[in-house]
Amino acid sequence: MADLAAHAVASPRPGRSFRAGLLWVVPPLLVLLVLFFYPLSLIVREALAPEGEGASLLHIETVLRSREFVSGLYHTVVIAGSATAGCLVLGFVLSLVIAFIPFPGAPIAGRLIDMIIALPTFLMTLAFTFIYGSAGLLNGLLVDAFHLEQPPVDFLYSQWGVILAEITVFTPFVMRPLLAAFSTIEPAQLEVASSLGARPFRVIRQIILPASLPALLAGGSLCLLLTVNEFGIVLFIGAKDVITLPMLVYAKAIQEFDYTSACVIAVVNVVLSLGLYGLYRAIISHFGGGNAGRV
Repeated sequence: MADLAAHAVASPRPGRSFRAGLLWVVPPLLVLLVLFFYPLSLIVREALAPEGEGASLLHIETVLRSREFVSGLYHTVVIAGSATAGCLVLGFVLSLVIAFIPFPGAPIAGRLIDMIIALPTFLMTLAFTFIYGSAGLLNGLLVDAFHLEQPPVDFLYSQWGVILAEITVFTPFVMRPLLAAFSTIEPAQLEVASSLGARPFRVIRQIILPASLPALLAGGSLCLLLTVNEFGIVLFIGAKDVITLPMLVYAKAIQEFDYTSACVIAVVNVVLSLGLYGLYRAIISHFGGGNAGRV
């Protein structure tokens, strides 16, 4: 009885631990309130009630129906979707090579992936400009070799140039979780499948791909969020007639001083990003518990 009484005294009460837990939640909430929710509320207020006027949806409707917004939304969706698909395909293939095809430089390649993730996005875009630009290395060689009057390679300053640059920059964000997922696959499972006559493509389809599906979804979702909100690559390349939503916010706020329209477009961009994040969480919760398939 004495031991039970001492244990009861030493154990914290449920109500007290709950209140202590709430105290630890307050500081992060205050930080989010100051750094995120308060600025976001100012943007939403400016979008709904410009310059202190009464709340109205008229200006929002005007912005959403404008040709600039429709074009910006179209380019944002096309570039983000195409770049994400390219990152998934290229990242999966390169991760397979690094993880399952032994070659001397595999550890170095893994470290290079981490280094590319740490680099700023404009640095890769600058490299693309030096290589594929109008006065870049490739055009210079082709003009000198074939005595051309105009540079033959000009895709960099188009929508495809932006997509290629984003694929190059964001593919490591797919490869890093994939390499971690591949490291958990038992080599004996692959050896048994091969000994039973399964060809490499069947092994990839029925063992490797199901086991790496959560990592593939996580990396692809991260790439999609990054490409939807990418600003530096589009601005630095200066592609003709390629205006995304972040570029449109910049143009309205900085160049045209139309802060109300910029706030409306910014709210749409935030809603789009939150919607993609919610879709990502739903997909992960649905497929995250799947097991690797069997040959």
